[in-house]
Amino acid sequence: MKAIKILSLIALLTGCTGIPEGVTPVKPFEVNRYVGKWYEIARLDHRFERGLSHITAEYSSNPDGSIQVINSGYSAEAGERKQAEGKAKFVREPDEGYLKVSFFGPFYGSYIIFELDQKGYEYAFISGNGKDYLWLLARTPTVSDQVKSDFINKAKALGFATEQLIFVDQSSPIAPI
Repeated sequence: MKAIKILSLIALLTGCTGIPEGVTPVKPFEVNRYVGKWYEIARLDHRFERGLSHITAEYSSNPDGSIQVINSGYSAEAGERKQAEGKAKFVREPDEGYLKVSFFGPFYGSYIIFELDQKGYEYAFISGNGKDYLWLLARTPTVSDQVKSDFINKAKALGFATEQLIFVDQSSPIAPI
């Protein structure tokens, strides 16, 4: 019985760091170019960002090789910015866009960069461990229609529910970033 409990705990702690079918992490990936501020352009809905606008993610390198993650967004209902701090670690090699991120202790979820502007690191397509987590991030609050179209087409081809995408309001000056 003790062995079953240990195996169940291991499965729970590692079960959310897989890769969805068809999704391939980018390679090469340079974390020093990726760190900094990103704006959330689009996402599939999930409870921890529901009701937020002006969402950003800020990444910085930690001395131990992990990455500090600060996600924030404006809640019109609360009239303030909400923030969550976490830590990301590479799942395999540091030159591959396959990380795991935790905001809640030992529980990690996949953070898979499956498309990245390799020239300027200006936009990235991100997936979680399943097809219910999807993001388009960019270095600026807006992206071209071509980038949006490429994101939708690639995500749809991979089986994501692109008809359910939420395009994040980044336009209003009411939420200082």
